Amino acid sequence: MRVRDLTPADLDDIAGWRYDDRWAVYDSDGPLDPELGYWAVVEGSRATERLVGFGCLGEDARVPGLPEADGVLDVGVGMRPDLVGQGRGPEFAATVLDFAHARGATRLRAVVQDWNIRSLRLVERLGFVRVGTHDVGDVTFVVVERETA
Repeated sequence: MRVRDLTPADLDDIAGWRYDDRWAVYDSDGPLDPELGYWAVVEGSRATERLVGFGCLGEDARVPGLPEADGVLDVGVGMRPDLVGQGRGPEFAATVLDFAHARGATRLRAVVQDWNIRSLRLVERLGFVRVGTHDVGDVTFVVVERETA
């Protein structure tokens, strides 16, 4: 997998993604703006590549009310719904984390809704540690951080 700029076709594709049941909270609620730190994650050769998901670095990866932290880059990811649950999360997320490191990040922060055990296990396997929680309305997020190297 690799990271590249989002294209208009990617943005159209992502706008149509819909997740089942409780996972519907991850449905896209508006167009992603590459100017706000969004990137495509793709697999395959350039001639046959397919969109796997997207990564977000910076302010747009931060949930409302979570303050910016000095020396910490916020990161978020979204995987194509038909690929979720197939064991591809570690490679997908590691691709985004490696991209963040290559762009100079030394410490990363992410948030995961507290009920999302699958994603919490993934971030912990990737070396993130829990540093607190953050509430947005009636939703509790687990805040995790890790060094990039």
